[in-house]
Amino acid sequence: MAKVLLSVLLVLVAVSSSLAKPEKVTKKEKRIPQTLSRGWGDQLIWAQTYEEALFWARSKNKPLMVIFHLEDCPHSQALKKVFAENKEIQKIADDDYILLNLVYETTDKHLSPDGQYVPRIVFVDPSMTVRADITGRYANRMYAYEPSDIKLLLENMQKAKKFLKTEL
Repeated sequence: MAKVLLSVLLVLVAVSSSLAKPEKVTKKEKRIPQTLSRGWGDQLIWAQTYEEALFWARSKNKPLMVIFHLEDCPHSQALKKVFAENKEIQKIADDDYILLNLVYETTDKHLSPDGQYVPRIVFVDPSMTVRADITGRYANRMYAYEPSDIKLLLENMQKAKKFLKTEL
């Protein structure tokens, strides 16, 4: 009986001591609330899913720009910074595009015609056709853009708008 009482006493002491001394809590850095923009342009309207974006593109007769990226990828972060700071791109994106940025792959294999890599930007017209002819400057990653390619991206955005008017 003495052993049982001693065991219960030890358990009570252990529990009370752990409750009496709170461990030091390390302060976590404050995080900015996530929006659908994920930093690509907080004032822009972003679709939540690929299906929703296709619906909007078709109903509003606007091209869709799909941006594939990862939050922890330095190349994605660099392109995001330049994209978000470029006023002309932000204006065209706001006025003339349905926007979607994804941190995961979709089941639509047409959105990765040359493989799955990030960052990757693909244009889709309102007829739900992936514009495989609107590419970046790299032969091995045709839909990749770097911060130095921002003018080419702007040209491609304008090209996708022109195709919309001449082809549909």
